[in-house]
Amino acid sequence: MIRSMTAYASYKAKNCQGNINWEFRSVNQRYLEIYIHLPDQLKRLEPDIRKCIRNRLIRGRIEGHLTIDIDRKNIAKLKINQELVQQIIDVANEIKIRNNEGVINPIEVLRWPGVVFESEQYNDVIDYEILNAMDNAISNLIKTREIEGAVLKSLIEKKLKNIATEINKIRFYMPEVLKIQNQRISQKLKNIELQLENSRLEQELLIMTQRSDITEELDRLDTHIKETFNILEMKGAVGRRLDFMMQELNRESNTLLSKSINSDISICAIELKVLIEQIREQIQNIE
Repeated sequence: MIRSMTAYASYKAKNCQGNINWEFRSVNQRYLEIYIHLPDQLKRLEPDIRKCIRNRLIRGRIEGHLTIDIDRKNIAKLKINQELVQQIIDVANEIKIRNNEGVINPIEVLRWPGVVFESEQYNDVIDYEILNAMDNAISNLIKTREIEGAVLKSLIEKKLKNIATEINKIRFYMPEVLKIQNQRISQKLKNIELQLENSRLEQELLIMTQRSDITEELDRLDTHIKETFNILEMKGAVGRRLDFMMQELNRESNTLLSKSINSDISICAIELKVLIEQIREQIQNIE
């Protein structure tokens, strides 16, 4: 399934300590880059969080933010570093006396790194709840990516059909264009009164016709379009495959333009390049 690399998701859960709030944002990136913002007392979880994300996502710049709102009712279940609390209050009072203003907020004191801590067994429970909430948040992020990916897929398929239409136009023009080209070449040879045997004249006409023949390029374009449709139905990350196909399509459209001997074909070839570039821009955002 096609996934966009641009998405936002969040997940909230209530645990024994308070409320767990996860937020994830992702944008397009060539590789997978992970940036996690955790409270200092939970930095120990970062390796596990990174591992979980790598197991579920392949490309994109991922930013995760975790906040925990402590529930006052559950403060008694936690241990408090009384010595550190007293130091913070002493410093706060000193600043208050100097400036003759300010209020000491107990909740802000509790949020200070190292003030609130739990036993090792209690930590294990909290760690599990945080990681579980994070996994749910990543699931929400993936769902959002898939919804955006479905929109991108629809847009790309529409552009591919437009490309196929332009190719059919060129095929329609080609017989008449080649006929006119042969007449022009024959007329030029007559104008310069060049005496050639019929067999030699036919060979020269054949060579010139082959130089302007774009049947192979059109056939390859058709093949690339079909393959692009097939890639859009694949599972997993397909962004790089699609990008490669756009390079191939662009190469063939350049050849068409260079061989063009008719304004109608040139217009179609330019339109092909425009459509291919529009698809390529969309593909940059696909995982």
